[in-house]
Amino acid sequence: MCKKGTVLEAVIEETVYPNKGLVYHDGKRILVHEGLEGQKVRIRITRRRHGRTEAKILEILERSPFEQEAYCRQFGSCGGCAYLNVPYAEQLRIKAKQVEKLLLNAGISGFDFLGIEPSPRTTAYRNKMEYTFGDAGDGGLSLGLHRKRMRYEISPVDGCQLVDGDFLAILDLVLDYCRDLGLPFYHKKSREGLLRNLVIRKAHTTGEILVNLVTTSQAKLDLTKLGTKLESLALDGEIVGFLHTINDGKADAIRADFVNIIFGSSVIVEEILGLRFQISPFSFFQTNSLGAEKLYTIVRDFAGSMPGLVLDLYCGTGTIAQIISPLAHKVIGIEIIEEAVAAAKANAQSNNLDNCSFIAGDVLIELGNLAYKPDLIILDPPRGGVHPKALEKIMAMEAPHLVYVSCQPASLAKDLSVLQARGYRATLVMCVDMFPHTPHVETVVKLGYLPN
Repeated sequence: MCKKGTVLEAVIEETVYPNKGLVYHDGKRILVHEGLEGQKVRIRITRRRHGRTEAKILEILERSPFEQEAYCRQFGSCGGCAYLNVPYAEQLRIKAKQVEKLLLNAGISGFDFLGIEPSPRTTAYRNKMEYTFGDAGDGGLSLGLHRKRMRYEISPVDGCQLVDGDFLAILDLVLDYCRDLGLPFYHKKSREGLLRNLVIRKAHTTGEILVNLVTTSQAKLDLTKLGTKLESLALDGEIVGFLHTINDGKADAIRADFVNIIFGSSVIVEEILGLRFQISPFSFFQTNSLGAEKLYTIVRDFAGSMPGLVLDLYCGTGTIAQIISPLAHKVIGIEIIEEAVAAAKANAQSNNLDNCSFIAGDVLIELGNLAYKPDLIILDPPRGGVHPKALEKIMAMEAPHLVYVSCQPASLAKDLSVLQARGYRATLVMCVDMFPHTPHVETVVKLGYLPN
């Protein structure tokens, strides 16, 4: 029996979701954080609870046969990428295998697994980054991503592979400006300080860029000069708006107590599959625009040619609803974030889609207010999946077809097992790699209602 603190040598046999290696010792499973299949490692047992044993790597004794040098100097310390040392074809194989195995282990059966669609781009694919101000490790001001397994220290992002050069040029300018003024970053422990986040969004098709500096209200800040510097910055794209957001919340999440437009617009425009979408500072939009086209094409194909009345639940800014709308008689989207619903309505109007309507409200509540039975329900819930009570209401509608879009395979497997017990059968499953070099993956599932 492996007690906590035991040190072992082992070969990782498999990479399982999410980003853990699997080894066996005396017939017992041990999950190794950030282990890659094929590595020979020295590990220490860190946790044993409820029959689950976990370990961390002390030393990699032999690299995996397919492991490569990561082409980023921050790899290993930055929390942004996990698979940058894995060839892309192997990343795809690992992710597809993980999803299929999760579903099979959950008892989901009878589906055709169609594999994984690769991202059209494997570098510079992100259209949004949320950078954090913090400690560079020497007490100085830094701006970047959280260091791996560190709550407060920030890793720089020089040469980051996830974004194009415009992101890094803007980050460098803002950081230099704040350093020159001696502006303090917000300390999460003491809740004192000014600078919190820099959020950059860039549309792939139009090149429009939105810059949002997030601070507390603990000091007055005149950003006119910074705005002038941003406007004169030489970029491939164009900064169409610079915002200053006040966030005095205690949580680490970015929220807006107040938003001031320093110059320009508060939205950018992106084009997906021939439709135009306005993206506001806090609305959800897929962070990989080219990958989103792949994802939404699969959703549209799974929906079929004549879906009739469609419910798009957790619809966000209504991208899926509007892409489905030419095939449907009517589409109704439900989303709890009012700003996203306002954007969805504006987008539908600008795209001349008159068969889309959107409701601002909780899916659990709003489903009870609907007086008709849908022909198709599209689910695109948050990472935790569908709330159990909402899932009960969805199943009670007995829609003949469902399409489930998931960014979290574990919650997807949980929800599918409930749906299967109530007569829904998964027929097609396909993954889309929206997030190269990370453990994350999107999965689309087509289900039909076949009551016993």
